[in-house]
Amino acid sequence: MRYLHTMLRVSDLDKTMSFFCDVMGMREVRRMESDKGRFTLVFLAAPGDVEGMEGPGQPAPVLELTHNWDPEEYTGGRNFGHVAFEVDDIYDTCQKIADSGVTINRPPRDGHMAFLRTPDNISIELLQKGGPRTPQEPWASAENVGVW
Repeated sequence: MRYLHTMLRVSDLDKTMSFFCDVMGMREVRRMESDKGRFTLVFLAAPGDVEGMEGPGQPAPVLELTHNWDPEEYTGGRNFGHVAFEVDDIYDTCQKIADSGVTINRPPRDGHMAFLRTPDNISIELLQKGGPRTPQEPWASAENVGVW
């Protein structure tokens, strides 16, 4: 397992970028916009972590800023999104987690992504290393459980 990112929802992307880049010294390392989903994702790395992104190895851990274009008031911690980990085998990892008694709130139906929650209800995202695996049962038809 490899730590990937922490996601924060932000209401004002420009102000937040100024804070993290100008004040904290972080650097934008990639950006994605989705017209269909109506959001922008900006990934920032800390100065000491950027060096790890320059070489041929794996990218450094990042802070993901999610800006939803439609205004939303964030309550109950919704502005804190999740902590993400990359796993070698999402199906095996989810099965081991489920076997330990933890609920997989968003099963890996697509062979790519799953969500679960900590005892304090912090969302944990699991992402399949190297891209999606072929969907397989029992995960392909599993329903969401609760919120993630």
